Amino acid sequence: MTRVAAVDCGTNSIRLLVADCDPETGHLVELDRRMTIVRLGQGVDRTGRLAPEALERTFAACREYAGVIKELGAERIRFVATSASRDAENRDEFTAGVRDILGVEPEVVSGEQEAEFSFTGATRELVGADHLDKPYLVVDIGGGSTEFVVGDDHVRAARSVDVGCVRMTERHLVVDGAVTDPPTAAQTAAMRADIEAALDLAEQTVPLREARTLVGLAGSVTTVAGIALGLPAYDSARIHHSRIPYEQVREISERMLASTHAERAAIPVMHEGRVDVIAAGALVLLAIMERTGATEVVVSEHDILDGIAWSLT
Repeated sequence: MTRVAAVDCGTNSIRLLVADCDPETGHLVELDRRMTIVRLGQGVDRTGRLAPEALERTFAACREYAGVIKELGAERIRFVATSASRDAENRDEFTAGVRDILGVEPEVVSGEQEAEFSFTGATRELVGADHLDKPYLVVDIGGGSTEFVVGDDHVRAARSVDVGCVRMTERHLVVDGAVTDPPTAAQTAAMRADIEAALDLAEQTVPLREARTLVGLAGSVTTVAGIALGLPAYDSARIHHSRIPYEQVREISERMLASTHAERAAIPVMHEGRVDVIAAGALVLLAIMERTGATEVVVSEHDILDGIAWSLT
């Protein structure tokens, strides 16, 4: 067993997994998994730069994670940075800060590499499962981008497109610095058109409609699952490998788009950092299901973090 630490720094959140991995058996023992909403991508779509306050929130989380990694004695660390830091003019400032705190160079990976990590993390434990048909379509709906990967036991095609819950919210739902509460029909239509254009782009590379099983990853999908299951609080064990039918996803998407900030915040499984971006995230998931004809989404709590961890073995 190899003890490793994986950090995934996305547009909306930064997450840590410390685990013991056994590549011989494909078994991963989770020691610590945590997530902090830092909104690293705050305003980056508009300004092209990482905001000072967003950087400080991210560095504060890194300092916390450094303590956990040291306490648990991970032998290897890998820090993967995604969409927001790919796009930013001042990403060198971000890189230097992470290096100083964690002692490793953050890897600003391509969308395609990100997709491969997600596929490995989500499907390693599904390979050989007789209750799910192949090929799988793994969809990782992040803050700034969405990754699409089709594969059987290995990746066949992958594509990242710039459609995520934070990017869509900031591009279409923010007026005069505030999220419209709730969005107008025109805002929703514009957002949907943007998502459909991104799906057209993804489909140039990835055969979305060939997939037999849709596997959904990341906070927008797990939040939709928690709402669908009617959980009184976020429960990772209940959400992991739950199957949410299309009709429930459609109903929840419509409900999120019609609700106010207060109504969304009152939902028991809703993380406070997702209140303003869940409507966009749910709409992305709904559009994907409609494009592919998926009758359900298999929700996975194992994702890019697990894929990063496996890459260290």
